[in-house]
Amino acid sequence: MSRVKEFDVDAACDAALELFWRQGYEATSVSDLVAGLGIGKASLYATFGTKHQLYLTALNRYIARGNERFVADFAGPGPALDGVRRLIERYVAEILDESGRKGCFVVNAAMEMLPKDPEVARVVERSWDALELALRMALSRAKAQGEIGPGADPEALAGFLLTVLQGMRVLGKGLDHAARVRATAKQAIAVLEAARQH
Repeated sequence: MSRVKEFDVDAACDAALELFWRQGYEATSVSDLVAGLGIGKASLYATFGTKHQLYLTALNRYIARGNERFVADFAGPGPALDGVRRLIERYVAEILDESGRKGCFVVNAAMEMLPKDPEVARVVERSWDALELALRMALSRAKAQGEIGPGADPEALAGFLLTVLQGMRVLGKGLDHAARVRATAKQAIAVLEAARQH
């Protein structure tokens, strides 16, 4: 008969997520994880596997939560373009919040682990693909509803916005970033407004 786990697996996974997000993969030791999760090394390995497997679990958990947020941005009432604008504004708010200095876990993972880690690369690419697809669908809906002109290219706009959003996350890690982030977001919104005229 197997022993019942004497700790909350979800809480432990959240603690690992916070450690990896704040410190990165390389700087987080197994000892850090044992202390941060409040469990023994044997329990850590038995429950989560290797440090790398736990990192992937934490990264996927972070992405799933992020996906829920951007789906909510696009699911709101009103024109489809309003959802895209809400997403940009939420990114700015999160980046300018003090906790935004940790950056985005996905962007941090990309900067630290790519291209040397193909498993992390696949997770990161899937995350970016999902966001780009959601943007493209929202922009295609906006075009079908006449919110943007017939000459606007939803695919190109989605790729542009994905790059802008991830770039703002990188800028947000800087010491004097607020003005740059706001200016970048303002320009992205201006591009959307220009698409109305196409």
